[in-house]
Amino acid sequence: MLLPANPQPGNSTVPPHPIEEKNDMTSLNEAALQELEGQLPIPSYRRRAVRTGIVHFGVGGFHRSHQAMFIDRLLNLGGSQDWGICGVGVLPSDARMHDVLKNQDGLYTLVLKGGEGSEDARIIGSITEYLFAPNDPAAVIRKLTDPATRIVSLSITEGGYSINDFTGEFDPRGPDVVHDLKPNIVPRSVFGLITAALAQRREQGTAPFTVMSCDNIQGNGNVARKALVSFARLKDPELAGWISETVAFPNSMVDRITPVTTDADRAAVTEAYGFSDAWPVVAEPFEQWVLEDKFTAGRPPLEGVGVQIVDDVEPYELLKLRLLNASHQVMSYLGYLAGHRYVHEVCTDPLFADFIVGFMEREATPTLRPVPGIDLHVYRNELIHRFSSPAIRDTLARQMVDASERIPKFVLPVLREQLQRGGPIDRTALVIAAWARFLEGADEQGEWIDITDRRLGELRAAVRADRAEPGAFLNLTEVFGDLGQNARFAAAYRQAREALQRSGARTAVQDLTDPLIPTRRTS
Repeated sequence: MLLPANPQPGNSTVPPHPIEEKNDMTSLNEAALQELEGQLPIPSYRRRAVRTGIVHFGVGGFHRSHQAMFIDRLLNLGGSQDWGICGVGVLPSDARMHDVLKNQDGLYTLVLKGGEGSEDARIIGSITEYLFAPNDPAAVIRKLTDPATRIVSLSITEGGYSINDFTGEFDPRGPDVVHDLKPNIVPRSVFGLITAALAQRREQGTAPFTVMSCDNIQGNGNVARKALVSFARLKDPELAGWISETVAFPNSMVDRITPVTTDADRAAVTEAYGFSDAWPVVAEPFEQWVLEDKFTAGRPPLEGVGVQIVDDVEPYELLKLRLLNASHQVMSYLGYLAGHRYVHEVCTDPLFADFIVGFMEREATPTLRPVPGIDLHVYRNELIHRFSSPAIRDTLARQMVDASERIPKFVLPVLREQLQRGGPIDRTALVIAAWARFLEGADEQGEWIDITDRRLGELRAAVRADRAEPGAFLNLTEVFGDLGQNARFAAAYRQAREALQRSGARTAVQDLTDPLIPTRRTS
């Protein structure tokens, strides 16, 4: 069935405001597909015949450019029609996603933009249902309990798992978790809803589903397992044991740069194709999904549509997290302080490009494991090429949302390993110092910075302490754990902080970029 009338969520990203449309403008929906055929590819399958096999929490831009696209590709092959997607939103801000997808029968435009000006667009139809948990949590639990649901997938961001970065343990103090742990309560959190559904499946003798994380976290399946089993143990220890023994949590590595949709993106779709799409998705052409072959109740034949099904994901995920995701953090604070606002601006600035590649080569790469079939030199250069595309117009601001979750997962593991091995840490220390400088709230031109971080109050208090006592920022154990006690890192941080205050970001970067040994290569 196509989208029900319940309002629904996707992620916390608010879409652009609708542009004014002419009265005769075609709006994207199921009825318009026949009219659109020939203008761009549309689903070749009968969407009303597709059965829901996947329930996905967190329908945002990345899910729609990546997992939903792969499932759409699979459905277009005409094979199994058992793997349609039911999206679920749990945040109040997700109601807008419901409104858009309800009006469009779950359809949306995916536009792939290449760095050379190429553009490829198609209509994606794999999301056939969408449930808004705040309005009807019982409907979500019914969908999760349905035996046809065999996979529950997640893109709920790094912070959505409530795992303490320092201890590695589940932190039950979030308000939704606290609420859901009360007895005889209707759940409202992701793990509360999943736990309630698994309890019912167990009682009914229905096989459990697989829980498949698609978030950028090292060992994302392991993290999902830790979060769900820990939550369930606080709720019902016996149920937690059953989940631990019977539910599969495959690890995965996902990769496709997908910036936030803008009004310009919406207008461009209308201009190019003559119809209105309230929330299209723009992404780069590059795609990668490496998935561990570990499922409780079967899986789609994803290897037939470009997904790498492997026994061990870790080498691939370390490659991506410590080169691509870490580089996003490496470029963002220094680049923003220096006046850049877009990823491509930083990465086409030779000074910053050399600094980023220097981080990848000298600090991140030594911490990786061998990756089958990957030439690291080629991979690093390809990253800079991808980052440099002006067509995507990915903002530095997007990469810095909830930095207190991202830096501990992407950057600090590199730092810890380099400290253990006695390797270089100067670039990483400068990045952390630039983050602290960024948190002061103004760039080097005096422009105010709008910062989004769930720990913003704590971070700014730590930065104030840092001004009085250089190095105090590192005592924020919720972020840095015990790293502030490492004398070598603390000294490097203080030196980097002083360099930024004295000379600014460009000069501090220049001082760490050896002009005699260029690190940026083009071949």
